[in-house]
Amino acid sequence: MLFIEISSMQLYISIMNKGKLIEIDARTVREWIEREEAVVVDVREAAEYAEERIPGTLPFPLSGFDPEHLPGEPGKKTVLTCFIGHRSAEAAEQLFAAGHTQAFQLDGGLFAWKEAGFATEV
Repeated sequence: MLFIEISSMQLYISIMNKGKLIEIDARTVREWIEREEAVVVDVREAAEYAEERIPGTLPFPLSGFDPEHLPGEPGKKTVLTCFIGHRSAEAAEQLFAAGHTQAFQLDGGLFAWKEAGFATEV
């Protein structure tokens, strides 16, 4: 894993099988959301998503994950998230297997988001 810190943004880059998984800290993801630079995709299952989620995230459960139908918007970063990061890393592996060369992931997932003191929806 490679760690890079650029001013207030922290990036962790893991080289996986066929691509780069770029882990972004909660503060940076929140800034991206506020500036409308990112779409956050939650890969947890429907019941978990319904219980609590980061505001504005899009549900796309890992159990039915299809890289060809990954939600996103042109010109915006797509950031994967789950509860702590394991399932979003699995989703990134599926993206790489489908030919994607990089993926963004919320480092520490919903847990890190809450630890940073950011609001959630229920």
